Amino acid sequence: MSKKNKNIQEPKSEFIFQKKNYTFMFIGIAFIALGFILMSGGGSDDPNVFNPDIYSFRRIRLAPTLVLIGLGIEVYAILLNPHKKKK
Repeated sequence: MSKKNKNIQEPKSEFIFQKKNYTFMFIGIAFIALGFILMSGGGSDDPNVFNPDIYSFRRIRLAPTLVLIGLGIEVYAILLNPHKKKK
């Protein structure tokens, strides 16, 4: 009886994502957070006064681009297979 128990292997529990996946995920989150931080601000305290700074290059072009790059990195991190062998 004890001999049979030794031959039976218990299944190893393994995470789907490895360290490489999480590294890319944190990089993607950092890009997204930076994009949202750069998008913030530019408002006016007085609703009767228009602040044209809301249409700056940083808020219209740079910040959304960083958010989209971050989302792309997140997709790559999810689809990345760390177990794939290099040829």
